[in-house]
Amino acid sequence: MTDTDRQMDQRLERAILELLERRGPTATICPSDAARAVYRGDDDGWRAYMEPARRAARRLVMAGEVEITQAGHPVEPATARGPIRIRRTR
Repeated sequence: MTDTDRQMDQRLERAILELLERRGPTATICPSDAARAVYRGDDDGWRAYMEPARRAARRLVMAGEVEITQAGHPVEPATARGPIRIRRTR
């Protein structure tokens, strides 16, 4: 992993936590919210950050900071397929 990759990982993790901090305690965000927050363009280039944003969310789950949900229920990050939401750990 390069320094640039590590920096992007850290930016995505910070973006997830900052976005959640700005919302209510039970609010959720989509990984695309974090991807858009760190992307520096005004086109659809943020889509390239979607999988890195999902990985950042999984790391934050392991750190006990957030949980990943589907249909409003926590799911195991390793088994989550399809659309996910991210929220602060309750």
